[in-house]
Amino acid sequence: MKPNHYEQSRLCPSVTQGCAEKCYFGARCRFLHDVGEYLAVKPADLGRSCVLFETFGKCIYGVTCRFAQAHLGDGYQNIVNTDLAKQWEGKSLVRNNLSKELQHQLRKRKFSFRKADEYLRGLAKPHGDGGKGGKATGHSPEEREVSNCTTPQEGLGDSPECPALPEQGEDPKPDALQSPGLPGGEEASSTKTVGPVTDEDVVKLRSCEKKKLEIQGKLYLAPLTTCGNLPFRRICKRFGADVTCGEMAVCTNLLQGQSSEWALLKRHHTEDIFGVQLEGAFPDTMTKCAELLNQTIEVDFVDINVGCPIDLVYKKGGGCALMTRSNKFEQIVRGMNLVLDVPLTVKIRTGVQEKINVAHKIIPKIREWGASMVTLHGRSREQRYTRGADWDYIAECAKIASPMPLFGNGDILSYEDANRAMQMGVSGIMIARGALIKPWLFTEIKEQRHWDISSSERFDILKDFTNYGLEHWGSDTQGVEKTRKFLLEWLSFLCRYIPVGLLEHLPQKINERPPYYMGRDYLETLMASQNVDDWIKISELLLGPVPTSFTFLPKHKANSYR
Repeated sequence: MKPNHYEQSRLCPSVTQGCAEKCYFGARCRFLHDVGEYLAVKPADLGRSCVLFETFGKCIYGVTCRFAQAHLGDGYQNIVNTDLAKQWEGKSLVRNNLSKELQHQLRKRKFSFRKADEYLRGLAKPHGDGGKGGKATGHSPEEREVSNCTTPQEGLGDSPECPALPEQGEDPKPDALQSPGLPGGEEASSTKTVGPVTDEDVVKLRSCEKKKLEIQGKLYLAPLTTCGNLPFRRICKRFGADVTCGEMAVCTNLLQGQSSEWALLKRHHTEDIFGVQLEGAFPDTMTKCAELLNQTIEVDFVDINVGCPIDLVYKKGGGCALMTRSNKFEQIVRGMNLVLDVPLTVKIRTGVQEKINVAHKIIPKIREWGASMVTLHGRSREQRYTRGADWDYIAECAKIASPMPLFGNGDILSYEDANRAMQMGVSGIMIARGALIKPWLFTEIKEQRHWDISSSERFDILKDFTNYGLEHWGSDTQGVEKTRKFLLEWLSFLCRYIPVGLLEHLPQKINERPPYYMGRDYLETLMASQNVDDWIKISELLLGPVPTSFTFLPKHKANSYR
C-alpha cells in the first residue's frame, strides 16, 4: 500500500538537490522548504549505512534518504565521496530511460511512425480479394513467400537516412504503397546522393539476413509480471541466467508515454542479452510501438506476448486471444518484423481450451511470417497452473518448428527437470516460477547439483535484493516502500521452497504442496511460512518497521495447488 501520510510533508526536490533558491515549482510549490520542519515529521532512519552512498560515493536523496545519517554533515549538508563519485561519472548503469523530450513528443502525437504508417496503409487497401479492406494482409501467399526472403526490400528502406524514402511530412508515393514488391530501383535512381552509394543505402535487409538470435542452449529467465523487475533480474543474472526479458509492457501505454510502463523496459548494464515483451491486440498499435522502441531503446530482441491468460488482457483480444485471431496475429507479426532491426520472438501456449491444442498449427505460420524464435508454455489458457506442463506436446512442436528455434517452458524446478526438457529436442528452456521459488536454480542447472542452501545464504540474497531495490527505486520513504512491496510479492513465491536437507525424496516438484514443517533454525521456519504476517516480519528485518495500518495482498492469485 502506498504510504499517503508521508505525502503531506515532503521536502521540495530543489532543497534535496541543493538549489533551494531555484525552486522548480515557484510560488505554487506545495512542498516544504524548511529542512528543520521536515526533519520534525520525518520517520526515523532505518540504518547507519546507505547503499547509494557506499556504492556511488553520493546519495541523491540527501536529507530525505532513510539512511541519511550515513552521509549528512553539519547543517544537514550532503557529504560526497569525490574519489568514488568520479569512478561512476558518465557511466550509464541503467539504459532505456524515457526522456522528457520523447514523452512530450508522444503525448503531443508528434513522433513520426513512418515505416509503420506505410505498412498500415498497405493493409487498408483492397488487394484483389473483393475489397475486404482491413482484413486483407496485403499479399497473396506466393507474394508473401517471395517478399519474406527474395525481394530487395521488405518495406521501403531501413534507416532514417535511407535515400529511397520521402522526407518526414511528405506523402509517400501511392505507387510505392500499392506495389510493396517493387525492387526500389526507380526511386533510388531519382534520388541525388553525395559520396559512395552502398547496397545498405537502398536495400533493406531481407528477413533471412536479419541478425540472428544466438541463444540456443542458454537459460532464459521468463518475462514475469510484477516479480520480474530489474532488481530481481540482477539476482538471477548473478546466479547464471543467460537471457533476461523485461516484464510484459502494454503497447498502448508505451505509445502514450506513460512513465510507469516505460519503467518496465529499463535494462541494467549487467544484462548482456536482454529483450522486452509487448502485449497488444491490434496491428496498428503493435507495429507503431515496435518502431518506437526500435528507434529509442537498446534491446537484443522484442517478444510478442501471445500467452497471457488473464481476463483483462484476453477479453480485449490480446495475449492468448491472438491464437484464435490468426488474421490479426499475422498482421502484427509481419508489421513488427518489418519495422524492427532486431529479431522478433513470440511466446505462446498450447491453446486456449484445455483439450484442444492448436500450437502445432500456428507454429509453422509464425515461422513463415518472419519470427526468429518461438517459446511454448506447455499449458492451455483454461488449465492455468492446475495441470503439469505437457512436455511431450512441446517435443512434437519443436520438430514442427525446425529450423526455427523453439524454447520450452513449464514446471522446471531442478537440474533433472532441465535435463529432461533438453532431451525433448527443444533449443533451450525458459524458466519462470522455478526462478521465483529458487533463483539459484540457474546455478544448480549449470553445476548439475542440488544446492542445500542455508537460511542465512537465502537471507543474504534478500539483503542483496533490497540493496538493488533501493538503488533502483530510491532510498527515500517512497523508494523504501516500493522495494518492500516488490520484496513481499517475491516472498509469496519464495515460501514454497522446501530445503533439500528436509526433503524425503529428491527433487522437489513445483506443484507439490508440503505439510507444515519446522526448519532447521528459526529463520528457515519463518521463510517457509505461508502467512502474510511472517513475510512482513522478514521485510521488517531488512527495511525497518512497516507504516501504520499497512496491509499486503499478493498480486497473483495462484491456484497451482488446486
